[in-house]
Amino acid sequence: MTTTLLPHKRKYGGGASSVRTGSSIREARGGWLLSALIVLLLIGSWQGVIWVKHLEPWLLPSPWEVLQSLGSEETRTLILTNMGVTLTEAVVGFLLCLLVGIGLAVLMFWSRILHDALYPLIIASQAVPIIAIAAVLVVVLGYGLTPKVVVVVLFSFFAVTISVYDSLQTLDPELPAVLRTLGATPWQVLRTARLPAALPGVFTGAKLAITYSISAAVYSEWVGSTGGLGYILQQSANQFAAAQVFAIVFVLAALGIVAFTLVALLERLCIPWAHQNTQHSR
Repeated sequence: MTTTLLPHKRKYGGGASSVRTGSSIREARGGWLLSALIVLLLIGSWQGVIWVKHLEPWLLPSPWEVLQSLGSEETRTLILTNMGVTLTEAVVGFLLCLLVGIGLAVLMFWSRILHDALYPLIIASQAVPIIAIAAVLVVVLGYGLTPKVVVVVLFSFFAVTISVYDSLQTLDPELPAVLRTLGATPWQVLRTARLPAALPGVFTGAKLAITYSISAAVYSEWVGSTGGLGYILQQSANQFAAAQVFAIVFVLAALGIVAFTLVALLERLCIPWAHQNTQHSR
């Protein structure tokens, strides 16, 4: 009796897994199709506004004019020669914001006094306009890489800190109690139980922070820079090259999507069990 039931269970489980996989594929295809339809609708509305209002290209270029600008050798060369500057600022700032964000979250979780002292300051740091911070940093630190990286960290660490701090509190309280009963120190409980359990929160904050990092790098370049996508964006706007401005904006949007996707793929590699639990809950 037992030997006949086991294969049946395996077959049932495999069928359920296949159904979930097929459903996920259909959902993904439906999501991409809906995104494409939304983009087409926005482009059509954009072109419609130009036709109805009879807008000049220097004020609002058509989608075709933007595409032509993006394909021109001048714009491509301008973007490619400045993209590395912005990406360097964004990546270095992103890596530092992970260290700062996770470190602050652990400190606030570890000590109630530090939590009460740091939490209001962290919230207040997000209320200060990023342009104002960038202007002060440029005056103090100059036009190099350092002020841009500082701006990226200040703009991005909040998402990591809050996500990790909230995740550290989601662990089942019985598990730390069991570990302490077995002789584990508070640091061992944190390292072996709480931090692994907080990894979904780390990646949630990281996916937000990587997109914020690119935006913050561009903001910092507006205030004071000699290169970068933010710098050429400002120069193009000053020259009323509207089509080129839109082309650079689309490149920045594409960089944000690619960066977010890379972090999401890394998340699937590092914590695949989190996505399995999500699929089962659906």
